[in-house]
Amino acid sequence: MPVIVAANPKGGAGKSTTTLVLAQTLSKLGASVTVIDADPNRPIVEWRAGASASKIRVIGDATESTIVRTIREESTRNQFVFVDLEGTANRLVSRAITQADLVLVPLQASGVDARQASRAIALIHEEEETLAGRQIPYRIVMTRTSPIITTRIEREIIDSLKSAKLPVMRNRLHERQAYKAIFVRRLALHELDPLQVNGLTEALENAQNFADELVDILTQNAEPRGSEKKKEAAHA
Repeated sequence: MPVIVAANPKGGAGKSTTTLVLAQTLSKLGASVTVIDADPNRPIVEWRAGASASKIRVIGDATESTIVRTIREESTRNQFVFVDLEGTANRLVSRAITQADLVLVPLQASGVDARQASRAIALIHEEEETLAGRQIPYRIVMTRTSPIITTRIEREIIDSLKSAKLPVMRNRLHERQAYKAIFVRRLALHELDPLQVNGLTEALENAQNFADELVDILTQNAEPRGSEKKKEAAHA
């Protein structure tokens, strides 16, 4: 089943938020989901501790020596496996990337984030060399963007990414109060109270569009390999 890895050597780029928003949205649609929280701060493990109603399976004890086995076991168990990696480049990160059907590279609109994202992409290409040339699909994800206006720096970064012919997801993960609230209140997006969280309806729509695009990408990537099993899983 599809393995989606969130990677960027820079902390605070939005890896955990991207991972949890996608996992919650797909789970709400009825898909079985595992999240492997490999961030040393364990933000998704902490979220899961209070999210008693969630069906998302969260694993927080994967190590450098067990990460590949854990990913493979979970990919036989559930329809989607997400891996939230720590903000550094190490052997655990590298080994997780080799197992990915898609690597998401979260990126905020800043020069520092852009440079660190380029390190993540370089790491992906390095791991491709160890896999006898097998390509590891990836997409850059713009995070914490304004839902109303695209800033000048954001436009410049996106234009530079496109000029370099780097794949960027069409949908962006906007700056929304709801995305912070899920960690604070340990709830899923759809469990939040719209009277207490501003812009919840818009956040849910943003998350749904984001998840829809992810499924489309996974389906397109699976088709050239003739993997009907993965195609069915992506549409579940």
